Amino acid sequence: MPYVQVPKDLAKIKTKVAFNLTKRQLICFSIAAATAVPTYFLTNEALGNMGAMLLLIVVAMPSFLAAMYEKNGLPFEKVVKTVIKSRFLRPKIRPYKTENIYEYAEKQYDLEKEVKSIVEDN
Repeated sequence: MPYVQVPKDLAKIKTKVAFNLTKRQLICFSIAAATAVPTYFLTNEALGNMGAMLLLIVVAMPSFLAAMYEKNGLPFEKVVKTVIKSRFLRPKIRPYKTENIYEYAEKQYDLEKEVKSIVEDN
């Protein structure tokens, strides 16, 4: 009897478009190919085969990273955005501040008491 294993978490299943790749991966790999291949052919004579190949890797790596990297269900650009916000844009020390609603009530009571005393004096 054939046996097919079904994953327990169905949220992790992604639809594959072509070549067992998702739409996001296809787009990112196409961008990587469109930028890296011309880079190799244009720099092959000036830098030599090894230099052009290393430059190809450097040019294609961000697209490959965007296509494949995923952490906690978030794609690469959202992870980078979160890291930049937490490390550089938001303050390092976040002071703990509370609002004492009873203080506001006490101030209101004192004001009402003062107004009442002014009205009674007149």
